[in-house]
Amino acid sequence: MTTTHFGFESVDEQDKARRVRSVFDSVAPKYDVMNDLMSMGLHRAWKAYTVLVANVREGQQVLDIAGGTGDLALAFAPKVGATGRVVHTDINEAMLREGRNRLLDAGVCLPTLVCDAEKLPFADASFDVVTVAFGLRNMTHKDVALREMNRVLKPGGKLLVLEFSKVAKPLEKIYDWYSFKVLPKIGKLVANDDASYQYLAESIRMHPSQEELKTLMKNTGFGHVDYHNMSGGVVALHVGIKC
Repeated sequence: MTTTHFGFESVDEQDKARRVRSVFDSVAPKYDVMNDLMSMGLHRAWKAYTVLVANVREGQQVLDIAGGTGDLALAFAPKVGATGRVVHTDINEAMLREGRNRLLDAGVCLPTLVCDAEKLPFADASFDVVTVAFGLRNMTHKDVALREMNRVLKPGGKLLVLEFSKVAKPLEKIYDWYSFKVLPKIGKLVANDDASYQYLAESIRMHPSQEELKTLMKNTGFGHVDYHNMSGGVVALHVGIKC
């Protein structure tokens, strides 16, 4: 049996995707509310910065992986215009349904499909920009997923990975206290689910650091990789260019 981590727990590789799916099935209905509460609204600024750095232009093809409730897809749609395309995807059907409904409520109709980032159902060199926000850390084989993202990008295309990362040293103690003492209690109170938010806190600690993820992206085919820390390293935006 090959094992991997599910938070701090060691599990069979084959079982991780199912357990992650169960987490997001549970949190989907309250996902947006919890995002605002957990980050005190900062997630909106992090995503706005990601959209700014993406510099999506009219007519471009954009793939949003682990797109969930559709924040990035909704922001990119008017930028690509009628001649471009934004494809909104997630491995979790419940999250994707929430996102699709939100997009439709906003009057935006996009291609929306359930797909696994490790087996993307798109041809080589199909997209100008690929984004994944707060989804990479939940993937079983991050290297496989990153190679797939590289494969579907056009030469010169851009991958943006927005993810929780390693905080600055002075913030570590208070961040740990908040993550493990406060966050699960908010999850219990608002979403009636403390276990899922305990997992989310643990999964952040198991995710590669900024430099480790930069190295991983380079090793999976990206010729140039840089990252931008936000909120003291609570999150980082990694940008990789396919050469």
